[in-house]
Amino acid sequence: MQIGELARSTGVKIETIRYYEREHLLTPPQRTDGNYRLYSPRHVEQLRFIRYCRSLGMSLEEVRLLIEARDAPAGSCLTVNALLDEKIAEVDARVNELHKLQDQLRRLRGLCRQPDQEEICGILAELNRCTESRKPVV
Repeated sequence: MQIGELARSTGVKIETIRYYEREHLLTPPQRTDGNYRLYSPRHVEQLRFIRYCRSLGMSLEEVRLLIEARDAPAGSCLTVNALLDEKIAEVDARVNELHKLQDQLRRLRGLCRQPDQEEICGILAELNRCTESRKPVV
């Protein structure tokens, strides 16, 4: 199949497929006499693998490590486990940061209980106060 068909069958844009080729994440395709790329079902599998890993938040370098582990004769569970443990720790840290942000936003929201009053909004007053003092909203 040619690159357009590969793109349609995998949902990956043509530019992205070419980029993955340049980054050596895809096996180089065969070429026709006219220098057109010819892709096989193996390329479909490779692209689906890359796409799924990317959907899990894996960087291209992490995807590369997973491909290398997958393509190794025995695979490397140690490498894959270490990578996933690191990714889980990153997600845990982001979740904690988002919880802190959520708490800050709820606290701010609690400062404005009477939105129809003519005095300055409590939220805006707090945002101004924190901006002037350059202290983060806590």
